[in-house]
Amino acid sequence: MLTKDLINHSIPRLQPQDTVAKALQLMNDFRLTHLPIVQDNLFVGLISEDDLLDVLDDRTTLNALHRQYIAATIKSSDYFLTALDCCMQFECRVVAVVDEKNEYQGSITSWDLLKTIGEFIGSGHQGSIIALSVDRIHYNVSEICRIIESNDATIMHLNTMFHPNTDIMTVTIQINKTEVNSIVSTFERFEYNVIYNHGPENLESEVESNYKHLMNYLNI
Repeated sequence: MLTKDLINHSIPRLQPQDTVAKALQLMNDFRLTHLPIVQDNLFVGLISEDDLLDVLDDRTTLNALHRQYIAATIKSSDYFLTALDCCMQFECRVVAVVDEKNEYQGSITSWDLLKTIGEFIGSGHQGSIIALSVDRIHYNVSEICRIIESNDATIMHLNTMFHPNTDIMTVTIQINKTEVNSIVSTFERFEYNVIYNHGPENLESEVESNYKHLMNYLNI
């Protein structure tokens, strides 16, 4: 999925001649902490609520705050995870999408991005999760796939996370099968360290729970 597919066209755009008061009102109306500034259809930058609140006179135009503009942009042809990197880098809730000529195409909000990431990792889909602790030199994705498939299951999502300053990595696997005991036993027979497994027979997967808590924390 490309970033252009996630554009939220309801996000308003500001102009350099708009006032701080107008920008703050729009942020309040749309429950956002950042908004894009566009001039002659070219992206100028994002402005943050924090910077606006520091201005004593709310009749001040945004053009006077150009030093506070945030260059949080991604290309419309970028893969959607690029938007996540941009949000993290600039610590913003909105990312502007531009074309090769820097013409403004629209914006992606953190809400749009989180929903897509939730779908990407399979949140809400029926299945189970298994997490393995693996030495980096012993990581063999082909063998992991064979073990899963030998138990009549299919990998829906696989993620790896490297632990700093160690040779250990965590491999998290989401499968389409609800019963995981046989798969866990097979992994253990192949001397894999299974550190976590969870199926829908429990109340709710930890991934989905954490995802919902994150949504509630963001209040979006």
